[in-house]
Amino acid sequence: QVDVAAMVRLFGYVDVTDTGFIVAALSIAFNPLFWNVVARWEHKTRALSQVFGSPRAACYCLGAVILVLNCVRSHCFTEAMKSQPKLEGWDCHWTYYSGLAISAVGTLFVISSFLALGFTGTFLGDYFGILMEEKVTSFPFSILDNPMYWGSTAIYLGWSLMHASPAGLLLTAVVAISYTIAVLYEG
Repeated sequence: QVDVAAMVRLFGYVDVTDTGFIVAALSIAFNPLFWNVVARWEHKTRALSQVFGSPRAACYCLGAVILVLNCVRSHCFTEAMKSQPKLEGWDCHWTYYSGLAISAVGTLFVISSFLALGFTGTFLGDYFGILMEEKVTSFPFSILDNPMYWGSTAIYLGWSLMHASPAGLLLTAVVAISYTIAVLYEG
């Protein structure tokens, strides 16, 4: 049997009807949906490549839009955490530094993924017909599938712990679910 007491206590700290929380959850779910739909549309129609004059220019433009959307998502996530109560027992040095360490590992995965893939590899260049010479198998891909997704999830988890935020933990679960669905869709 599963003890749901911890989950009940967690939900006691989170107002899921709060506008900021809803906006954060929607922005989290929207991002991977947006980039996957646009990338598949581009792959089928080549419309963005035609509008921008080349696949590379179109890919860079989509990448810039994705980066802006990620900044919006992170801002909404942070504002939702700040508007909700902290978990007093977690508002301590141990939790803060644990969150900092988890965020650091996540950042390592995200940055090393970007360096291994490059801009067009990171931002869906394959849908634009910009293919890499071979599959990337170096770190962090040598130890983890989809390290950018799980690194990003770790950053949000760490950020939530650093702020002792039950709302942040719940939103991190939304991030993990959204990325899990994105992986299934992309696969």
